[in-house]
Amino acid sequence: MVMVMMMGAKAFDPKEIFMKDSNNVYDPCSDAKVQKNDGFSFGLAFSSKESFFFNQVQLSPCDTRLSLASKGAKLSVFRPKVDQISLLTINSTDFNPLESGGYMVAFAGRKYAARSVPVLVADDKNTMISFTLVLEFQQGTLQNLYWKSFGCDHCSGICLNKQDCAIPTSKCKSGGGSINCGLGIQLAFSGTDRNLEALNTWYEVSNLRQYSLYGLYSNVRDSVTSQFDSYNNLFSNLL
Repeated sequence: MVMVMMMGAKAFDPKEIFMKDSNNVYDPCSDAKVQKNDGFSFGLAFSSKESFFFNQVQLSPCDTRLSLASKGAKLSVFRPKVDQISLLTINSTDFNPLESGGYMVAFAGRKYAARSVPVLVADDKNTMISFTLVLEFQQGTLQNLYWKSFGCDHCSGICLNKQDCAIPTSKCKSGGGSINCGLGIQLAFSGTDRNLEALNTWYEVSNLRQYSLYGLYSNVRDSVTSQFDSYNNLFSNLL
């Protein structure tokens, strides 16, 4: 699975050059208390919707009672900088979310075991390509993860439920088609860090609207993933 993380542009601040990542917790299933510009590790688990529940209660993918590995679940781990707008991408050429169950949950931490609700990524008919995820912190500790929607004003494919941009699964490369239906997740932060400084990127994203930023990042993402595909093809021809 190929994962590309691209950070959002922001005003230049010379002080940030000297800021170090003070968070030495890299395991998404461990607790961390972070400040602005720290790295923060969290995971995305892909499986069937029912796989995320135990006795009708949704648990964190870190909880061994779910036994996700035995159910064919897939995992991606990212480490964006706190309070910077980021776009996380997963190349669909090497990963088909439908084969893993079609649903996705974002998660991090052990004590609070924060996890998002399961969201549909792909089914037999459609594949969703654009999501916005908000990480909410209180005094530097992750409390919640929320999926947000901005509607379909700039969808290039079809619109589901008047809020989700999607492409017919049959047209995706993973479904035998020609379109790279790589998953793009715009990430933002809200709440306060461990120094009680406000995390503002969710406010910025909600004002700028997801689709304007997603369109900007998509061009960069497509360029990176297309180059990766070219290297893959070249390597295969040399074998």
